[in-house]
Order: sequence, then structure tokens, then C-alpha cells
Amino acid sequence: MSAKIPLAGVIGSPISHSKSPQLHRHWLKTYGLPGDYIPMDVAPQDLELVLRTLPKAGFVGVNITIPHKESALEIADLVTDRATLIGAANTLIFRKDGQIHADNTDGYGFLENLRAGAPQWAPASGPAAVLGAGGAARAVVASLLDAGVPEIFVTNRTRVRAEKLADDFGNRVTVVDWVQAGNILEDSALVVNTTSLGMIGKPAMRVPLDGLRRGSVVTDLVYAPLRTDLLATAEQVGCVTVDGLGMLLHQAVPAFERWFGQRPDVDSATRAAALR
Repeated sequence: MSAKIPLAGVIGSPISHSKSPQLHRHWLKTYGLPGDYIPMDVAPQDLELVLRTLPKAGFVGVNITIPHKESALEIADLVTDRATLIGAANTLIFRKDGQIHADNTDGYGFLENLRAGAPQWAPASGPAAVLGAGGAARAVVASLLDAGVPEIFVTNRTRVRAEKLADDFGNRVTVVDWVQAGNILEDSALVVNTTSLGMIGKPAMRVPLDGLRRGSVVTDLVYAPLRTDLLATAEQVGCVTVDGLGMLLHQAVPAFERWFGQRPDVDSATRAAALR
């Protein structure tokens, strides 16, 4: 009897917008590997039942996206330290012993994208300003602290979320009121938008950007549109800009390697596949 074809996928609600299926299918085809990657729209109340059932159908793992990242962490049997610190899981591995292993590769994907798009950026070059305090912000802050950024300013529309983040990550994180967000830009060597502001169908980014300075690195986790108003303004000022698509591509690398046994390359063909 032949072995089961390995399957993976992405679970969220909604999920039709996800670029992950075309990305993973591109890699499967490129490396000539058996398998498939399937988008699944799952309601919150059905998440655990679905996760416990999928391995029986040949699934080796799944990506988890909004609104399930925190719930997946609670359901998992084993959790990595970084997923615990971030408080969310974006990658699950279904082990042969039946246990669900949860990890978070968002921080890894963020840093790899930053290093690829702004190779001259050095963590020690100065503070970072992070807009937002949700799960993505927590992954970004964890990775920046780990890389050696000396200080991080975090600002969020709901201050209490930013304060919780600062409490969890320690004294190198400083909370700044949302109305003062524009004031931290000129002191920051790196500016990161982790909010959905500026995304297609979402409100515009209203933070005053006149504090941006030439030579700073500005990156936006939003990748629809690829060139957000924040990145366009930063470009005009003379900042180094990094779009958000690369984070999606790089965070998928360790998951694909674990599921299908091949470490994929992120190259121009990969970007083109994700943009199809």
C-alpha cells in the first residue's frame, strides 16, 4: 500500500483572501514533491474538532490565521517557547504520535524579510517604533528584542493592549500614546506598521508622518496594497522601504520544510507566485 500523500493547509475565517495556497503549491511544483495545500474556512466553535480530525485524513500540519491564532495555542499539546511568548500560533505540526505541536514563525519571517529588503539595517543602529499591539506586533517585538534592538516604542489605539505587551516583554519596551505616535518617528531607526490601517478596505493610516527621516527603515506588514501610503510617503522622504509580502513568504519557509521535508527558497518566482 502506498503512503498517504502529505497534505497541509491554512485555517481561518474568512480565508478566501489567503495567498498561502498559491505559495505552497508553487513550492510543491518547483521541487516536484507530492502533496497539496488547502484553504479551510472554519468557525471558532469547530476549530478543535477539525484540528483533531485532520491528521486522520493525511494532514501533516496547517497554518493558522485570524481569528484562530490564540485558540490554536490553547488546543495544542506542545508549544514552542516563542509561541508562548508571543501568545499566538501560526504554524501547527501534526506529529506521528497524535500530538499537535504549535509554533510561531511570524517573527522569523519578519526579520528575514527585513534583512533581505534592507540589508544595511543593523539592530543596534537605534530604537524601533512599532505601530499596533496585536499578535503580529508581539511577534515583531519578540524578534527585534532577540536581534538586539536597544529600545522599542510601542503605540496602539487601545493603550491597555500596548501596556500588556510592554509588561510581557520588559523594560526595553516603552508605551507611547496613540495621539503621540507621530513624535516617535524621528527618533527611530526602524518604523514598523503591524496594524491593518492602510489595507484595502480598512481605514487609512492617520498617524502624522512628517517625523520620518531620510535613511530610516520603514516596513509595513500590510501587503494589499503592496505599496501602502506609509511606504509611498517614506520613499518620498528618502527612507529605505520594505513591503509586507516578504514576511508572508519567509514565515512559510520553516513550516514547508517541516511538512514536506524540503527547505524552499524565497526568490522572484516565489513572489510572482504569491501575487498571482
